[in-house]
Amino acid sequence: MTATEFGTVTAADTVRFDRLLPGPIERVWAFLTEAEKRAQWLAGGPMELRVGGKVELKFRHADLSPQSETVPDRYKQHEEHTTHGRVTRCEPPRLLSYTWGGEPGGASEVSFELSPQGDKVRLVLVHRRLPDRKSMVSVAGGWHTHLGILADRLGGRAPGGFWSVLLEVEGEYEKRIAAG
Repeated sequence: MTATEFGTVTAADTVRFDRLLPGPIERVWAFLTEAEKRAQWLAGGPMELRVGGKVELKFRHADLSPQSETVPDRYKQHEEHTTHGRVTRCEPPRLLSYTWGGEPGGASEVSFELSPQGDKVRLVLVHRRLPDRKSMVSVAGGWHTHLGILADRLGGRAPGGFWSVLLEVEGEYEKRIAAG
């Protein structure tokens, strides 16, 4: 892992990731928005690509890698679960934002911004309105791991084990994200 792969805290409730991925932009957009492709790196489920549209993310972490791993006890409730949200911005193929779980008005929000960079695509992911440091460490570790899988899938590589990578990077975010 390189230092540039790590997300950065940009506000007390916000973490930002910047990745350069294999293009073209339409292909990366498809991996963000099409359930079958999204299920290969994050979570499947329907997504209505319009402002106010429903988002349903069905996580099945065991399906993200050909490597079989034991789920750590503290994550057993997250091995298969569903998160709901609503699209807040949708400008194909450059910008997608939606709420992430939580109660109405209390949900966090994730945004994906894509821009062509030659034959690559810059993806800037920002997750806002995280309620506390514990959530930020967890979300940062999760996004870091999922974005690594996305890069592998787009690059034609088999991703490593989800849980082993998550445990490693979450430990690093525990050190990087200041308490208080």
